[in-house]
Amino acid sequence: MNLRLILAGSLSGVLVAGAASAAQPWLQDRRYGEGIGLRAGRFEFHPSIATEFGYDSNFFQRAGSEVPKPVDAWRLRVTPSLTLETLSERRRGTDRGSTPMLQLQANTFVSYSELFGSSEVTDQRRFDVGVGARAQIAPKRPVSADVYADYVRNGEPSNLPGTDHTFDRGEVRGGAGVTWAPGGGLFDWRLGYEAQYNYFEDQPYTALQNTQQSILTRGRWRILPRSGFLYDARYTFIRYTRSRSPQPDGDDLQARLGFSGLVTNRIAFLLMAGWNSSFYEAHPNTTTALQPTIPRNYDGYVAQAEFKYFVMAQQPDGDSAQTGLSSITAGYIRDVNNSYLGSFYTRDRLYAGFDYFLAGAFVANVQGGWSNYHFPTVNQYNPAFSQQHVDVSVFGEYRFSDTFGLNATFLYDRAIGKGPKRDDGTEGVLVSPATDSAPAFYDNLEYTRIQAYLGLRLFW
Repeated sequence: MNLRLILAGSLSGVLVAGAASAAQPWLQDRRYGEGIGLRAGRFEFHPSIATEFGYDSNFFQRAGSEVPKPVDAWRLRVTPSLTLETLSERRRGTDRGSTPMLQLQANTFVSYSELFGSSEVTDQRRFDVGVGARAQIAPKRPVSADVYADYVRNGEPSNLPGTDHTFDRGEVRGGAGVTWAPGGGLFDWRLGYEAQYNYFEDQPYTALQNTQQSILTRGRWRILPRSGFLYDARYTFIRYTRSRSPQPDGDDLQARLGFSGLVTNRIAFLLMAGWNSSFYEAHPNTTTALQPTIPRNYDGYVAQAEFKYFVMAQQPDGDSAQTGLSSITAGYIRDVNNSYLGSFYTRDRLYAGFDYFLAGAFVANVQGGWSNYHFPTVNQYNPAFSQQHVDVSVFGEYRFSDTFGLNATFLYDRAIGKGPKRDDGTEGVLVSPATDSAPAFYDNLEYTRIQAYLGLRLFW
């Protein structure tokens, strides 16, 4: 049973990485979240509170053939949030030409979800919280620095009923960097360090707790005002903190080189390509009741290509709500990520998006994509396999005033592929091999999930 829980929970966290998310857009992107703001001296505040009610067709992300069966749910979600920052350039008025020596930003939110449906659904009511801060020291100067820290706690059920096997987890992250930009900023280079701790609240997922420390660097050389060559690289140390973890420790090295350009006032593109090499080894202490993962390594290319067309290029000035530039985006990305099912997974993703901002009164965001996730051999029972995901998210908000809006959100996510396919024709993750007293148990990884929400938001 423990192994089944590990795999089920791992997949719920890993396979939805590029899929539709129920996180509110105004928490992810300030262009959707902030209103006119409240000024207090050298700072501005952006408080808000949102209420949403909606439907989830497959709350536990179960396959139709699974037992227990898929379960739907109704959700009432209330989310207060607050952002504090030094005055933005558009609100400094006559001081726009001078950049302060210190720029600060801090934000926090609390999201409570009350669930309605069957008893196994109502038991999953929960809080999600987040807090973060960032400081930029001497920005837009030859030598500058940045420091940041944040914490996010997410509640998420596994595909099993009950509250003692949830995939509730948190992430603590912090880092700092120094940027050198001689010659008026045509060239800049940043060197930084980042540390991250990922923890899980329920057994047996605590065996997946880990730390990730990264040395980061990136550079840019502008050959035109809005075009230039790019470079980024990172070396990451991944260590699982529990001695009974089935996961292998490892290091990961990645470097990319590319070009970002604005062809006209409306057309921009990004091209990045590079190499990734991982170095996973068996966990130092292999005394575990769980089937240990066979260390596998990746040595291959990573890439990204993106095209963007700006539909409109107007930004409101003065004491008004911040919006953004309406645009159409299409692209492809190939990346490699640490995995809780096997050592790592690769992702090939085709995506498209549309952002629309109309005079600060209406905002819309449409995103969608197709992703192929590939997992190398997990253990002696589960060979390498691939799974596809299709995802669509639609968000729209009409603002009756600078502080009040009505919004709607639609999310679609479909996982295609039951899991590993063996020589005997069986499919799905084998989580319990056959014994004299019990047959083999396979976990079907396919599911379809639809979510729809209608909400009101008061914001400044």
